[in-house]
Amino acid sequence: MRNELYIDGRWVKPMNGGTFHVINPATEEIIHAAPAASPEDVEVAVAAARRAFDKDGWSRTSGRQRAEYLRRIASGIRARLGELSRLEVLDNGKPLPEAEWDIGDAAGCFDYYADLAAKLDNDSEEEVLLSDGRFLSKAVKEPVGVAGAIIPWNYPLLMAAWKVAPALAAGCTMVLKPAELTSLTALELGAIAEEAGLPPGVLNIVTGSGSVVGQAIVEHKDVDKLAFTGSGPVGSAIMKTAARDIKRVSLELGGKSPFVVFGDADIEEAVEWIMFGIFWNQGQVCSATSRVLVEASIYDRLLARLVEATRNIKIGDGLEEGVLLGPLVSRKQHQQVSAAIEAAKATGATVACGGKRPAGFEKGYFLEPTILVDVPLESDAWREEIFGPVVCIRPFETEEEAIELANDTRFGLAAAVMSSDDLRAERVAKAFRAGIVWINCSQPTFTEAPWGGYKESGIGRELGRWGLENYLETKQITRFVSEVPWGWYLKPAAAE
Repeated sequence: MRNELYIDGRWVKPMNGGTFHVINPATEEIIHAAPAASPEDVEVAVAAARRAFDKDGWSRTSGRQRAEYLRRIASGIRARLGELSRLEVLDNGKPLPEAEWDIGDAAGCFDYYADLAAKLDNDSEEEVLLSDGRFLSKAVKEPVGVAGAIIPWNYPLLMAAWKVAPALAAGCTMVLKPAELTSLTALELGAIAEEAGLPPGVLNIVTGSGSVVGQAIVEHKDVDKLAFTGSGPVGSAIMKTAARDIKRVSLELGGKSPFVVFGDADIEEAVEWIMFGIFWNQGQVCSATSRVLVEASIYDRLLARLVEATRNIKIGDGLEEGVLLGPLVSRKQHQQVSAAIEAAKATGATVACGGKRPAGFEKGYFLEPTILVDVPLESDAWREEIFGPVVCIRPFETEEEAIELANDTRFGLAAAVMSSDDLRAERVAKAFRAGIVWINCSQPTFTEAPWGGYKESGIGRELGRWGLENYLETKQITRFVSEVPWGWYLKPAAAE
């Protein structure tokens, strides 16, 4: 495990000698002392990124050259998949198969953006047709500059890949700050980049608290672009600070995503997707379909089957074989999710399943997967993101009611619908006010497709070509190719 920051192609101790504890959420044991950067460390990292962009020529490399570096990073991740997956489990708590899936996806993300980087050599200029034939104009795509990225703790290496890969593909340089709770694999990404021969200053990784390290990145005048994934309040604060310098900003924030199940859906399939949509990664997923609306005709049968299946989920240390639900990421998160369940009960909600620490687990931040019913529509449990393995389920009578309830939220990240009627499923999907919609499934995510939300769930899109465009500016270049059009300034002055 690394105990130094990765700045300007070198491993360096924090200037103030600071460290913070890394805690295994399954055992509550301190397993490492990670480096805690200071604002002075951020200053050095940003200066290195600025130099690499402006003077050292990273922004002027060809897309094919950048693609080679990205492919080497992808290969480096795959070569260490087992090691990185175990680190992710120790740091985050998720089951090992989930971590392996995440690390594989991270490698695939770098390969995908390597391909897009190579294509930029031919696609970075576009001719613009003008109404005046005496001029020729083109639109040119160029890298934004120095990007600051702040990532969350729920998918540590994968969220880093979602930002680092497109930024480097576009020709940007970056200062990356991983979540304080889960910094281990991000630091290993620095080692992989170093082994790949990435030039100094192109990628810098500074670990520490959001209030110190993250704030220093957000406020720095030499950072041209900010990319953040996390909570709405922090995203709002970043946006306010970025407005001072008119920084480019992309935000992927919270959600309270609905899942509408119609009476013609297969109950077994619906139960499987409901569970995947809320219990994967312990429900610590921004797009988790945590509000389930079930047509009244199958509500009782589906609820009974869901409760039965949920009680059979194996809980435990993510490194233990067969475990499907690990601990929450931290003591604070466990306390917040537990408090949300108690608050829901106080407003009249009923716990149909779970809701407490599982028997036999005195240590670790474990919580039973929880199903809440009879949840008042005005309660926080129905309206606010809990970010844990807690699902609220209620019946509906008509398609119109389901759509109204689904859209009655300040969030708009994701939504799902299940029905054997394809026309109805498409109709409802189009009616959802959300940036990501799934039909007859929940949570599949693909590097090639756009990811982002409506309303308070964020600004901009990640992944696909949209993710690359986050890190590109468009410049107009117009050339005069004919005779002087008017000669206004060269005409002799009129006689008095």
